[in-house]
Amino acid sequence: MKRPAPARRPGSSPSVQRAPAALSAAWLGARLEQLIGPLHGVRLCVACSGGLDSSVLLHALASLRRTRRLQLRALHVNHRLQPQSDTWAEQTGRYARRLRVPFERLDTRVVRKGGESLEAAARTARYTALAGGLLPEELLVTAHHQEDQLETVLLALLRGSGVRGLAAMSAVSPWRGRRLLRPLLNVSRAQLEAYAREHALQWSEDPSNQDERFDRNYLRQIVLPLIRARWPAAAATVSRSAAHLAEARALLEQLAGRQLSDARDGALLHVSALRRLPEPQRRNALRHWIGERGLLAPDHRRLREIAGPMLQSRADARTAVHWRGGELRRNGDRLYALRAAPVPGHARSWNWRRRAWLPLAHGGALGLVRDPHGDVSLAALPAELQVSFRRGGERLRKSAGRAPLKELLRAEGLAPWERPGVPLIGDGERIIAVADLWLDPDYRVSGGAAGGDSGEHPASAHGATRGRFRWRRPGD
Repeated sequence: MKRPAPARRPGSSPSVQRAPAALSAAWLGARLEQLIGPLHGVRLCVACSGGLDSSVLLHALASLRRTRRLQLRALHVNHRLQPQSDTWAEQTGRYARRLRVPFERLDTRVVRKGGESLEAAARTARYTALAGGLLPEELLVTAHHQEDQLETVLLALLRGSGVRGLAAMSAVSPWRGRRLLRPLLNVSRAQLEAYAREHALQWSEDPSNQDERFDRNYLRQIVLPLIRARWPAAAATVSRSAAHLAEARALLEQLAGRQLSDARDGALLHVSALRRLPEPQRRNALRHWIGERGLLAPDHRRLREIAGPMLQSRADARTAVHWRGGELRRNGDRLYALRAAPVPGHARSWNWRRRAWLPLAHGGALGLVRDPHGDVSLAALPAELQVSFRRGGERLRKSAGRAPLKELLRAEGLAPWERPGVPLIGDGERIIAVADLWLDPDYRVSGGAAGGDSGEHPASAHGATRGRFRWRRPGD
């Protein structure tokens, strides 16, 4: 059994570390241990574009494998935005194989949404592909360096960002349920070039990096040479400021965590508890909670709208605030954070004996698991179930007759916009279960519960006779 990557040792400070006199594999190993603890058995996956930065990072990590006994892989995302994209992918693969590093190419498509820049769309596509390409327990490692940090801080400043934005990139940060490592933030590009010369490395150059239409390239080609001419140590000093701001961000997050503890209701928040906070603290808590839910932060105007009018409105007002990448909705005293408004899925057949879990729209899933204490009689179920969604007018069998489905959903506290996404399980045309909220008496186990372990195993396993429906809601 693979052991999980260890947490960072107590007392270490990942945000503040002096730059090395010269980049070496030994320095990188020490830096990684400062960030996440001992490296023995840790699974690292490098996002390798084939450029200078990631080529140096992959080489240094490959040199560490034997002494630190870490496991290493490389992923290359092919955006297919340049005629040479396939050639770069092949060159990167050959480079990884020369280092004896397992390599995988991820082809993706960049889709721009309304008003989104090509830079932002490519970044979204890249990280989505990387998240999908990671194996269990792997940590993603990127080659962002000191100059990247300088550019990030300046762009955040020009966009009017607050403390979180100006803190820029962290050396280690939670990311899509994993951890993202950036161990080279204190390393200059000149040091990367020196390492590449010392080890006779070769790399690819993307010509789009010279295109001044992109904000980051404009900074890199036009603005930063002027800044460095006057302030040669700008990258180091701005990175130091970003590290100080990262500490301030951590304090704000600790404050938000404490204040949210009284407001939490599972994945939701109680509006009445948020109202008791002063508005600046309320905005801080909301920003932190939205990030916890895996959503992009709303802009300043929308965050003020959420913290003010949305929370102060009447309890029966159905209010919502939308922004690119997410939305917040209120239902009574509860606040919901959503990636997108759930929409009904298509009706589907489900052979639960062959497939224990059925994926649903927006990342949800429906399962039937073996459970000796479960209420579902597996013998009463047909091999093929029908999974559909609400159309209106559905009624459920009750001991005293039939009751509207909408009454059950209202009694379960589901918000109006959640109800269309609740899976209805059918035996032919007959509704026999509503997710894990209700079960037809004819399909329910009668008598006492059997003893034994109640793990989440497929219902068809081990000759099980009882089971339980499980509904994983989108965002759970």
